[in-house]
Amino acid sequence: MKLHEYQSKQLFARYGIPIPKGRVAATATEARQIAEELGGRVVIKSQVLVGGRGKAGGIRLAKSPKEAEEVATQILAMEIKGLPVRKVLVDEAANIEQEIYLGITNDRAARRPVMMASSAGGVEIEEVARTTPEKIIKVHVDPLLGLRDFQARDVALGIDLPREHWKTFGGIACGLWKAYSENDATLAEINPLVITKEKQLVALDCKMLVDDNALFRHSDLVEMRDVDEEAAAETEARKYGLSYIKLDGQIGCMVNGAGLAMTTMDIVKLFGGEPANFLDIGGGAGADKVAAALRIILSDPNVKAILFNIFGGITRCDEVANGILSALAEVKLKIPMVVRLVGTNAEEGRQLLADAKMITAETLADAAQKAVAAVM
Repeated sequence: MKLHEYQSKQLFARYGIPIPKGRVAATATEARQIAEELGGRVVIKSQVLVGGRGKAGGIRLAKSPKEAEEVATQILAMEIKGLPVRKVLVDEAANIEQEIYLGITNDRAARRPVMMASSAGGVEIEEVARTTPEKIIKVHVDPLLGLRDFQARDVALGIDLPREHWKTFGGIACGLWKAYSENDATLAEINPLVITKEKQLVALDCKMLVDDNALFRHSDLVEMRDVDEEAAAETEARKYGLSYIKLDGQIGCMVNGAGLAMTTMDIVKLFGGEPANFLDIGGGAGADKVAAALRIILSDPNVKAILFNIFGGITRCDEVANGILSALAEVKLKIPMVVRLVGTNAEEGRQLLADAKMITAETLADAAQKAVAAVM
């Protein structure tokens, strides 16, 4: 789950990270009022969950409250990469002397978090990694020990940070680690962290991604979710407790179990097809959940055939079959479906589907080949 910049800033501030004075506004009038409170010279920043806001004209400087209102009016009327701008962040403008990148993410190869920093802040870290990788300093963090003071100093030394800022930088680095670890984040980032002409360190732009699988521990973060940036199908899937990711293929897949779902996608590709989605209905899925999953798959116009691969352990195959038939009673189907049912009550399930004149298969290879043939 992505947090907006203003949400990330508010969260980081709780951990002692200095941020600019500012507030979020939903109207141009509010933006003007905030600019008046901040002294006039402000930065108006669109709050959409995409990169490249500045290049798209979604981040602009205003030198007076009147100009802030005008700029906010223009930005609030924008769409950036297909997402409407519903709010703007009005921040006090900073006198920037130097820009730094500071972030923490998961290093899956090392099996632990990694803190990254660079003296080349203010640009995408991926671009720095591609063109000047030597400018990125990396420190792996033991999740049981946390970020140590000496590691923060090593990072400060590595990016040639003036020694007078080391103590403050260490506090910011430790605060970022705590924000990352305590909120089950997969990314916590400050870009840029600036040194102002007044010799202060300030986090001008903040970003945070939270692991969806840990949201049950963070009800306060769940309330921050912005469904605008999510596909409607993914929002619907979450409502029913389904794991769904849209892909670009033509064969819709509905499977019970994440590992089985990955295997199903692989075998579809093996026989020359392309999966249209990852969809795991989980164990114990009843007819209503299966019906919801089928509706979600059918909402994708690219889907030309559907492959069901159900292993009936906890999930009974006859329940799955009833779910399919229930969904078909609601949705007019114009594409072929191939169903492979194995396990508990598999024969009963296959019989229900055979009576409805649907294509069935006993092996996954047979089911995948039939689904691929159906879209050719």
